[in-house]
Amino acid sequence: MPNWLIVAIIVLGAYFVGNISFARIISRKKNQDVTKLGSGNPGSTNMLRNFGFKIGFLTFICDVLKGVLPALVVRIVLPESPVLLYLAGLCTIIGHIYPILYKFKGGKGIATMVGFFLVANPIFSFGVVLVAMVSWLIFKYGSMASFICVTAMTVVQGVWAKSTLELNESKWVCLILYCIFLLTWWAHRQNIQRLLIGKESKVSLIKSTKKKVKEQSR
Repeated sequence: MPNWLIVAIIVLGAYFVGNISFARIISRKKNQDVTKLGSGNPGSTNMLRNFGFKIGFLTFICDVLKGVLPALVVRIVLPESPVLLYLAGLCTIIGHIYPILYKFKGGKGIATMVGFFLVANPIFSFGVVLVAMVSWLIFKYGSMASFICVTAMTVVQGVWAKSTLELNESKWVCLILYCIFLLTWWAHRQNIQRLLIGKESKVSLIKSTKKKVKEQSR
């Protein structure tokens, strides 16, 4: 199979996997439209805010698996092609943030990014997610947890690429990582503005869980 065809299959396949909007699917099962609730963002944080911890966590896991699938396929089928692995991750994230199936109005890509990095570097990525969750519990800013994930994962993976891969491969991997960094931070530009002026909404993981439990006990 020609190299260009392999690249095209990876790019298109990963992108359209990224188009799957679990927030929309799950919220519709609840006879709601998440894009018309809260911030309107079809992501796990907005699902958490509007439907409680269980639904928010379910959405997060589904979006993580969405990031895992294309990367895992590339890792298994093309184990000697790290550039294609990272390309699959980037395209899945782009598909999540700018889905053509939903008029390019998607989420912010963090859970999908986490899924990809769990394939690329599982132990470190899992540790970063734990640190990010702790920061969310302490400061109650989901966006802050997102920034920790994006920054730590892309920077460390860039250092790994520079020290491990051949020069040509490391350049491509670092370029892709830089694109992931810029893309996900750009998707959070409104969160950054609100944080700077002190108007970012806090979301408590503990309170959202307790609130849902109380609602179910009534």
